[in-house]
Parts: sequence; structure tokens; C-alpha cells
Amino acid sequence: MTDSQDSVITARQDDTTSGPRRVLQVGETRYTLLGTAHVSAESAADVRALIRSGEFDAVAIELCDSRHHSLTNPDALGEQDLFQIFRQGKAGMVAASLALGAFQQRVAEQSGIEPGAEMRAALEESRDAGLPLLLIDRDVGITLKRIYHNVPWWQRFSLFSGLLGSVLSRQQVSAEEIERLKEGDVLESTFSEFAAESESLFIPLISERDRYMVLRLAQDAGPGRYRHVLVVIGAGHMKGMAEQLEQPLPADPAPERERLEATPPPSRLWRALPWLVTLLVLTGFAIGFSRNTELGWQLVGEWFLINGVLSGAATLAALAHPVTVAATFFAAPLTSLNPTIGAGFVAAGVELWMRKPKVRDFSTLRHDVTELKGWWRNRVSRTLLVFLTATLGSAAGTWIAGFRIAGALFGG
Repeated sequence: MTDSQDSVITARQDDTTSGPRRVLQVGETRYTLLGTAHVSAESAADVRALIRSGEFDAVAIELCDSRHHSLTNPDALGEQDLFQIFRQGKAGMVAASLALGAFQQRVAEQSGIEPGAEMRAALEESRDAGLPLLLIDRDVGITLKRIYHNVPWWQRFSLFSGLLGSVLSRQQVSAEEIERLKEGDVLESTFSEFAAESESLFIPLISERDRYMVLRLAQDAGPGRYRHVLVVIGAGHMKGMAEQLEQPLPADPAPERERLEATPPPSRLWRALPWLVTLLVLTGFAIGFSRNTELGWQLVGEWFLINGVLSGAATLAALAHPVTVAATFFAAPLTSLNPTIGAGFVAAGVELWMRKPKVRDFSTLRHDVTELKGWWRNRVSRTLLVFLTATLGSAAGTWIAGFRIAGALFGG
């Protein structure tokens, strides 16, 4: 799709589909954008009817590889090494995905319709028809990371704690929330109340994905490669993608796509902060001992006690095994002085050793996390909680103990 290629766009909503359709002719290829509702039996029926019509020779859907894998293999988490998840720093992302999945499961149970039914219909019908299936959405993990980096730092904690807390606490999904799901997927509907008032959130959540999906179409289903492509997307993306397709796109979409897939690295200050804290604490110990030995040992004792108690108490709140609580108590003061390993990693490792998840924990995980108490009952989700609470407890202990040391040395 180059600058020299002309595009013609028409829009229609006819009696053959319940949702909007837009047809765009770009060079030799026609793209039919089908706007679907993610909680709608009618949208699934639309998808099946269109694919069975024989009009199309390819189907593109609003899914990424990871969401496609989750949709086709609901027990995908059970195939992963939990220890590697903690080691690679993905525990928070997995916990957020489980929380969003819990919201989706509650919607399914209350409405009787599984969110994403239209995507499942596209998967099944394209397979039965022998049509190429194109996954055009950006990876959900990348989107979450770009949201995190795009909003101001002072809003990040409130945004994600509010998201996680609201998703975990809602036992009944309101009619308004189900209606929002008809315009966007679970991720979009969960953030919708924030996105409406925040351009920094709207850009990575909606507009960047509109652009990204069009770039994927240009790469995977460019003009001339297919005769007629059915593009199944949420109705909320219709306007943005249509506007993007009306404009000439670069001859090589790969560089821009890679830019939209990149996650900004932490700033130098943020990377250096843990080492700076370690240096300041050790300097505080040294100053204390230089004044007198008793003060030095007092500071060391307070550091270990504050850090250990807060971290251990945090894991206790997650109903960790007693051995895990004890291990975290002793490990947190040391890991807080070693930025290469965290208290959460140690706590999760011990918890996995003491309470190795069983097959039934993985098989019931999606249902268990729909209830708040289920997060503590299931060994997989409880281990995630242990990791997160130990990490937060250790962080709180580090700052509180650090200020305590500073007060003892310079408070007069």
C-alpha cells in the first residue's frame, strides 16, 4: 500500500449483518471491516454468515498471538513454568491478565454469552473454509506496558491499582459494563472510564492499535495479495481504522510497526535508583558505626526488623506457607540491599517449593479467580499474590527503614 495507490471507501450497514460494515477498495484488494460487539450472539452469527458466503479469500481478526493462544488453549498458563514467570518479572502482567480474565468469565456467566464469541467463530469458520487467518492486533502485554509508560508516573499506581481493585471486587457485572463490552474488548471496556478523560491513555489503548492493525493489514494482506479480506474488529475500532486506510501508507510498514511494538526502556535515574538506595543505606550504616558501635548496630537492627516484619506480614496477608513467611522475613532485609534479586522472587520460590500447584489448580484457575477468595484458595493465584505482596512489603520496608536511618543520623 504505497503513496501512489488509490483507495476508495464506502460505508454501509445492511440487513445482512447486525453490526456496521465498511468496504474499502485499495488497489486490487477489497477490505470489508466488520464492526462486532464482543458480547453478542448476533456478531458471531454475522461472522459465520459472511465467511460461509464464499466472498472472501482471507480473514483478519483483532487478536494477537498470545490472546489467540489463550482463546484456543484456555489452560495455557498450566503449560508455563511459574518459576520462570517470576524470574522474568512477568508476575504482575500474569496477575493482571488473570484479573481481566476473571471479569470476562463473570460476564459470560451473567450474560450467557462468552466475550469474544465472534473471534472464536472466525477461527472455526476460517479453518473449516480453508482460508488464511491473519492475527493483526498488537500483543496485549505490549499494550499494557505502553499504557504504563505513556501515563505520567504519578498516575500509574492509581490507574493500575484502581483497575486491579475494581476488577477483583466486582462480583456482579453491571448492565452498563456489559454495554461497554459491546463497543470494545475486555481491556478497552475496563479502561474506558479512564481513557475517556486521558489522552495519554487513549493513545496506546485505542489510536495506536488502530494504526498498528492497519499496518499489519498492509504487511500481511497488502493490495494484490488477496482479492477480498474480511477484517473482524470491535466496533470501537471501525472509525479509526477506516480513517487510517483512507490515507496512503508507507511502502514498508515494518519500521513503524516495530516502533509501535517497542516499550520505552526505564530512565537512567530509575535504573540507578535501587543501587543509589543501597549505597545510601550502607553509607548510613558506616556513619552510624563511625560515631559509635551501639548506634551502628541499632541502625542495622532496625533495618532488618522493619524490612523483615513488613515483608513477612505482607506474605502472611496472602496466606503464604509459614516457612515462606519466615523465609521472607529473613530474606527481605538482604534482598533490599541487592538490586539483582527481590524479596518477591524469594518468597514465590519458597511458596512453590512448599506448595507446588497441582493439576486441579490449573484446571480451575479461570473459575477460581472470579471470586476474591478464590485468589487465596488456588495455589497458582496465591503464589502470584505472595510474590506481589512480598515485593510491596519489601519496598515499603526499604523506604520506611531508610527514612528511619536518616532521622537517627541527622534528626538532631
